[in-house]
Amino acid sequence: MYNALYQSHIGSWAILVILFFICYFLMKSGKAKGAKIVHMVLRLFYIIMLVTGIGMLINLGFPLMYVVKGALAFFLIYAMEMILVRTKKGTLGSQATMYWAILIITLVLVVLLGYGVISF
Repeated sequence: MYNALYQSHIGSWAILVILFFICYFLMKSGKAKGAKIVHMVLRLFYIIMLVTGIGMLINLGFPLMYVVKGALAFFLIYAMEMILVRTKKGTLGSQATMYWAILIITLVLVVLLGYGVISF
């Protein structure tokens, strides 16, 4: 069971990042209908990623390192959503640097924690 959750979790993260950038560039190019469809699929992958992550946490007994990774993942999802929604509305403006910094830093930390490069 753990292996199925693990593989689904890794796959959903990879697809999540790809879909985020596809959606962002569709929004920037003005293709609203395509961006809306991709954004809805992206939200579906948020759910898949969260469910598999929580399933793995339960299976492992809630180790602190993975609980921290989960909390950082919520910040990552927050940054992704804020970038996409504010880009769509045209209100990203001066906060763009902050949201992109949150996205990049949390993405790097989540990947490094997930693969065990950073551990505590």
